[in-house]
Amino acid sequence: MIRVGIVDDHVIVRTGLRQFLSEQVDLRVTGEAANGREALNLVRGGEVDVLVMDLSMPDQSGVDALAAIKAREPDLPVLILSGFPETHYATTLLRQGASGYLNKECDPEEIVTAIRTVYRGRKYITAAVAELLADGLGGDPDKLPHEQLSEREFQVFLRLAKGETIGHMADSMALSVKTVSTYRTRVMEKMKLSSNSDLTYYALKNGLIQ
Repeated sequence: MIRVGIVDDHVIVRTGLRQFLSEQVDLRVTGEAANGREALNLVRGGEVDVLVMDLSMPDQSGVDALAAIKAREPDLPVLILSGFPETHYATTLLRQGASGYLNKECDPEEIVTAIRTVYRGRKYITAAVAELLADGLGGDPDKLPHEQLSEREFQVFLRLAKGETIGHMADSMALSVKTVSTYRTRVMEKMKLSSNSDLTYYALKNGLIQ
């Protein structure tokens, strides 16, 4: 029996997913969470074999939540189920430890297949994501600026794009203000941007924030 945890801030999504997964003889939903903090508590409880997690959550992004979860339980498979298209986040999150990435518009049967795949210790990669990864391996010159950021730089980029201050970031990420400022400088240099409003415009234009 594969124990599944569902992380999504919409009750209707969690309910629908739980109902569908309960129809599978080898799957059992053992916990739910509506935000990143609850997701971490769910993981701490140790009753989950696979975590199915959305990216958009009220208290912190799924990117931050993934980093916190992988820091605590590096071997726990985390399957991202997001409203964002694969082209926006998939390759970045797979590099940061996600075991798979699915768009919410996928066939429900594909979610079941993905859960079983990541439970066995393998990555679940759709054809679209495989193509993106292949482009990356080939040194694709059209690689988007945000795809060149490290895991921590990407976290800082998203927070800045959403209007979060450096002081607040330092507190919530347990880093010094100086360290966060250094990350901000690196982000600006790599993305060839000059202000926080430029970051916000870029993130909105590329569908990285809503």
